Amino acid sequence: MEIEVIAAKRELQGTGASRRLRHAGKVPGIVYGGEAGPIQIELDHNALYHALRKEAFHASVLTLNVDGAKESVLLRDSQWHPYKQQVLHVDFQRVVKGQMIHVKVPLHFVNAETCPGVKTGGGKPHHILTEIEVQCLPRDLPEFIEVDMGNLEVDTAIHANELVLPKGVELIAHIHAEDPTVASVNTPKVSAATEEPEAAAAPAESAEPDAAKE
Repeated sequence: MEIEVIAAKRELQGTGASRRLRHAGKVPGIVYGGEAGPIQIELDHNALYHALRKEAFHASVLTLNVDGAKESVLLRDSQWHPYKQQVLHVDFQRVVKGQMIHVKVPLHFVNAETCPGVKTGGGKPHHILTEIEVQCLPRDLPEFIEVDMGNLEVDTAIHANELVLPKGVELIAHIHAEDPTVASVNTPKVSAATEEPEAAAAPAESAEPDAAKE
């Protein structure tokens, strides 16, 4: 699936120019990498905002159209306003054909509710990671990596090295060495409210009768 991003060259730079752009409904950005020098760009805020809400936009080779000139890029960073739904800045990196790229790819979990640990063991599934970093050629970049939890028993897990990766895709070295947990099925914790109440305290002994009056 090809995703095209429309942009224009940005001539004016600096804090004041960026502020005026944002007031005009635009987002300042930059394109860097490859053999060409960095280019300052501007993009329509609404179009970029909705694109950033899509998972594929973060893990795909994008076609960046700058004033009619197209090139392949990866989204590398997006900066947001601390409390408004406003994109403040965006970074793209050029993709060079034939060169490996490092990208964080989302994980899609399947068969969690039908695995033995959940269906018959009463366990609870947990997704420890939501994305994982891989390296591959641009043409081999997957939109996501599937994590099949169908064989998990109670108190077992899937680690990064057990993932079935698409052809041409590899975990990057430090992830491969650490082999982090990706998903697990754990025994549910028993809350205090569900524990059996403690045995009631023994009734207090009755007071001794008053001494007989003389």
